Amino acid sequence: MKKSVATIRDVAAAAGVSTATVSKFVNGAQRFSPAVEARLTSTIEELGYRSNPMAQSMITGRTKAIGLSVLDITNPHYASVVKGANRVAQAHGYTLLLVDTEETPERERQLLEALSRRVDGMIVYSRTPEEQLGWLLALDRPLVFFGRPDVIKLPSVASDDQLGAFMVTRHLLAQGHTRVGYMGFANSRRNPERMAGVREALAAQGLDLHGFEADAPTSAAGEKLGSAIMLGRQPLDALVCFNDLLALGFMKAAQTLGFQVPDDISVVGFDNIQFGSFASPALTSVDLNSEQMGAAAMQKLLASIEGQEVEPLTVINAQLMLRASTATRS
Repeated sequence: MKKSVATIRDVAAAAGVSTATVSKFVNGAQRFSPAVEARLTSTIEELGYRSNPMAQSMITGRTKAIGLSVLDITNPHYASVVKGANRVAQAHGYTLLLVDTEETPERERQLLEALSRRVDGMIVYSRTPEEQLGWLLALDRPLVFFGRPDVIKLPSVASDDQLGAFMVTRHLLAQGHTRVGYMGFANSRRNPERMAGVREALAAQGLDLHGFEADAPTSAAGEKLGSAIMLGRQPLDALVCFNDLLALGFMKAAQTLGFQVPDDISVVGFDNIQFGSFASPALTSVDLNSEQMGAAAMQKLLASIEGQEVEPLTVINAQLMLRASTATRS
């Protein structure tokens, strides 16, 4: 015969207290005398009682869950963001619920509206233009945004993309590169900042930027642009890519065409994903500290849930990771 599941009434009867007392003790809403708390703890363990999360949320108004939307979970950058956010959430007794919008702005609203009904707050990556995000503010949940919003007023966490791009381009110039290109992804809010950093460093030396546009932030898209860049009329000696996946795809295409990295062209990416260090040659990258970004966003959101004042913008510093995909021009 299947053993029945202990209820809150069973605990109250066995401990000689009211169901309200059990509920307040389990939910941490009130402290009791050491003797009462010891008796309740012992009874709960003896009966194997487990509180109902749904019932608990009805009492406290909290689900103890946080929502996080990412743009593509197959991109290791977002996996690192999730890792950082989840570490902080668990340390504070929260569960992380994840949605992957798969680089599809049309899916964002439906997914985030459904997610908002199950969580105490959300951390959001979005491809939707800011002027179309009024529905996000109307969800009436504490929110933290990734990036630097100009239109919507939300607490946000961003990397210093422009400075990172400027630094890595200056490094390429110091190595003797003069024909530097940028492979961008226009649908990202971060793309203009990265392109501006590259252009700023080149302009200081009186050099022009050679731009190329990828149709997705993926290795396949980087590979697809390989022949146009390497066999074009204006060959480059260095290429800065919007992210590491584009850079790795491009490197594969260049090597397939018979070119050598970095002998024929130096290549740089963004995000410092783990796979980049295992590529051949290992990929030079701008490390945006993805895991730290996730942790900072979660800390900011939890503070907001508790009603604390939070800084409007947290900027995570960028760092260059110099590896074998870049080399000095002879």
